[in-house]
Amino acid sequence: MLLRYFYDDKIAHASYMVGCQATGEAIIVDPARDVDPYLQIAEQNGMKIVAATETHIHADFLSGSRELARRTGAKLYLSDEGDENWKYEFTEKFDYQLVKDGDIFKVGNIKFEVMHTPGHTPEHISFLVTDTAGANQPIGIFTGDFVFVGDIGRPDLLEEAAGIKGTAEPGARRMFHSLKRFKALPDHIQVWPAHGAGSACGKALGAVPSSTIGYEKLFNWAMAYEDEDQFVKALLSGQPEAPYYFAMMKKLNKVDRNVLDGLPQPARLGLAELQQALVQGAVVVDTRSADEFAAGHIPGTVNIPVDNSFTNWAGWLLGYEQTFYLLGSEATVRQAVRDLIYIGLDNIGGYFDPSILESWPDELQSYQTTTPTEIADEILKGKVTVLDIRALSEWNEGHLPGAKHIMLGYLPKRITEIPTDKPVVVHCRTQNRSAIGASVLQAKGIPNVVKMEAGYQGWAAAGLPIERNGK
Repeated sequence: MLLRYFYDDKIAHASYMVGCQATGEAIIVDPARDVDPYLQIAEQNGMKIVAATETHIHADFLSGSRELARRTGAKLYLSDEGDENWKYEFTEKFDYQLVKDGDIFKVGNIKFEVMHTPGHTPEHISFLVTDTAGANQPIGIFTGDFVFVGDIGRPDLLEEAAGIKGTAEPGARRMFHSLKRFKALPDHIQVWPAHGAGSACGKALGAVPSSTIGYEKLFNWAMAYEDEDQFVKALLSGQPEAPYYFAMMKKLNKVDRNVLDGLPQPARLGLAELQQALVQGAVVVDTRSADEFAAGHIPGTVNIPVDNSFTNWAGWLLGYEQTFYLLGSEATVRQAVRDLIYIGLDNIGGYFDPSILESWPDELQSYQTTTPTEIADEILKGKVTVLDIRALSEWNEGHLPGAKHIMLGYLPKRITEIPTDKPVVVHCRTQNRSAIGASVLQAKGIPNVVKMEAGYQGWAAAGLPIERNGK
């Protein structure tokens, strides 16, 4: 059996190729939308991709099953569990098979046994994998968003992201019973999850790519609970904010959508197109570094550097209904496009090279930066508005005196809540999120913005006053 691991750092997504070396056939489990890496590895190993499967209707990325089916003719194995609200609606366009708990299908000599594991979502399934050429017991289980290394899938996304009220607690209770089945499996079975540390699909995911059932039974916090009510309470508490784009992912992974034949190639545009885009209120994303943006940028543009957080913040801050534009080098834009189509943001109108700043007819905009010790006196005397854009869990652990809290992802929709009679000092834990936040504030018309370098961490390290629980 051939097993290959694929990982995207931007959203901590893991996908897998399982191949039968005897027949040269392979299947991709939970594929990403950019399918070229799978095709390349398959070719290098003399494999033909004949199938693709998904553990569930994903919320955090756009599945590439349909792209694989179009490019290779792969057969799709998809869940038929859950009620009528959790059925795939695009299947008739492809060769497919709907599967339920206990069903078995094979790719070459590799056997996949379906195990219904609801909790994260109602239709969620896992796959027990056996290489029948040399074994009669499973070697591993693809758990999707059911069991991670050190954590389990959150059950509240349907409520938090998709707006389906009253689903979090029932989902948690289903998860409790799914875990009972998991814990009954042999300890030697390897666990191959769909996410690692940094994913918003759980709250304490480990960075190790795989585990075993025995190890998770010993050290995964969720496995220790025997009381269902206590388990439900623990699982629902402390979950991170669900990005806005999760709701759209649920929809696009379920219904018919645009299927790509390759990465889009946005056109390079000029000064007139940039001016027109800004006049029309389009979002222009400056993908340069925070330092470059702070030193000088075109008014009205938003800074989201193409780093490991790009996909997440693009998903929070960009919309699916309106065309947006990118500003960056050709290579940077190419990477940004790949990251954006990963979450279905295909509505890219074009891009602008950074050299366009040299021909901008008006004065470039910038924002000030400061340090905790430099600004402390003004903060403590109330001479500035302090805006904390960290996550709620971070805020609850401690915050600056008198600060206002609006998590970065919510900032565009809550901009009117920010007083503008004083300079606005924006900060996060260190400085990466505050750079994006400063750009959003300026793009929304707040001119007097100051970014606090080193953030809350620097403030605390300097021994400056901290409030906790309102005290």
